[in-house]
Amino acid sequence: MNKAEKGEVIEQIKELIQNSSAMFLVDYRGVNVADINKLRSSFRKDGVTYKVLKNTLFKKALQQVGGYEKFDDLLVGMIGVAFAGENFVAPAKIIKKYNDDSQKLTFRGCYLDSAFYGAEQLATIASMPTKEEIIAGIIGSVAAPASGIVGAINAVMRDLVSVIDEVAKKKAA
Repeated sequence: MNKAEKGEVIEQIKELIQNSSAMFLVDYRGVNVADINKLRSSFRKDGVTYKVLKNTLFKKALQQVGGYEKFDDLLVGMIGVAFAGENFVAPAKIIKKYNDDSQKLTFRGCYLDSAFYGAEQLATIASMPTKEEIIAGIIGSVAAPASGIVGAINAVMRDLVSVIDEVAKKKAA
């Protein structure tokens, strides 16, 4: 790879970094190709981009973007990077599930926005609700009082209709 190609790859990596809400580092040593393809498929379903990058090029891109110094010591060996879009919890859930099943994929650390989280915090991150789950909870909380009000109004109207019906029956008799 010549210098121009390296520069182009670094620019592509910088674009991935800047467009991501989170980056997860994993050591994929011992994972076979079929399992990597399954992981990629799982990541893709949740809008996550998974890349195996040359450590030196990734490190240069991180240095040019700035703010990711804690990754420097972790970029050793066979490293894969999951770049998350809006759903920053998805990679953690996928990595944890695969790790629980096979014990082959090693989580090294991640950045969520600008905050660094170490390998020991994977379970905590994976247990966080997704953006969709949070929105559903908020909508459910907001809708609950409204549905209660609608129910109360309907009950009053039903009672009123029943009273009018009884009055009409008495006048007819």
